[in-house]
Order: sequence, then C-alpha cells, then structure tokens
Amino acid sequence: MKSKWMVWMMPLALCMSCGENDANEQLIGGECAVVDDCDDGDDDTPALECLTNFKGGYCGRAACVASEDCPDGSLCAVLEGANYCFLVCTDKVQCNKNRGVENESNCSANISSVEGGEEKLCIPPAG
Repeated sequence: MKSKWMVWMMPLALCMSCGENDANEQLIGGECAVVDDCDDGDDDTPALECLTNFKGGYCGRAACVASEDCPDGSLCAVLEGANYCFLVCTDKVQCNKNRGVENESNCSANISSVEGGEEKLCIPPAG
C-alpha cells in the first residue's frame, strides 16, 4: 500500500512549486481597464502594461527583446511596433484563467513571436 501512495504523492511533491513564476501567475494575458489591474502584488516581477486596444484589455510585459525575457508560458511578440510578452496556448481554455467570459481571448496564430516560431498566442478581439 505504501508504494501506491508514493507513486501518487511523488509527482505532486515535485510540483509544489510548479507555476510560481509562470505567465498566468504574473497576470500576463489578464483582463484590465487600467495598468493597476495588472499588478500581481509581487514587487519582484517586472511591471506589466494594460494594452487597451483589445476588448477587455490585455496585461502584457513590455519591452521584451526575446522570448527568454518572458516568464514560462509566454513569448515575446511584436504588436504595433512594440514588443510584449503574450501567453502561449494550444487551446482557447488556456487563455482565459484571468479573464471574464465577456472578454475571452482566443488561441491564435495571427501574431507570432519575435523568433518567428509557429506557436499560438492568446489574443483577445480588438477593442
């Protein structure tokens, strides 16, 4: 019986810190009306901007140069001549952890990372 417990508990124990620094935890892709809506309360994470050209806004980390500048789960992409970290997705449900139903993002290939990869990014409709 003890071995079955270890099989289930070991992955959970190893992943207790999983996601601490990921994009969703830092509110990247989150809904916003003003920049203060993008504050995750952690003074150690770089500030986000509220991109108001999207329906419901979009919290994005500005001034990334490459995707390595973005937290896990996000990539650096160009939007209207400026670079921001956007959430990466394979399905729409991954885009809306920090968004309401009325302002859902879509998983889209319409914007690509600065590296030109084929990953999809979470993009809400234009505002």
